[in-house]
Amino acid sequence: MKYYVYILASKRNGTLYVGMTNSLHRRIDEHKKALIPGFTAKYRVHLLVYFEEFSDPRYAIEREKQLKWWRRKWKLNLIETVNPEWKDLTYEI
Repeated sequence: MKYYVYILASKRNGTLYVGMTNSLHRRIDEHKKALIPGFTAKYRVHLLVYFEEFSDPRYAIEREKQLKWWRRKWKLNLIETVNPEWKDLTYEI
């Protein structure tokens, strides 16, 4: 089984959200359709701009916690490193 840590954005340099899931397709679809009330639905954070894949859920959870505590600037630099155009990566997974 695979596990994913991902970053969503409302737009380039906009509001960010860090999450973790075992089904990236399903979870991103839930965010895009605002099926789960909360932060991402309220602030329209639905563009997948970054993700990492893990085979062990413990490492994914650890990485998610790490990214959540990162400063905003560090997250922006991480996104810019792999996705400088801030494209929605949903269709690349």
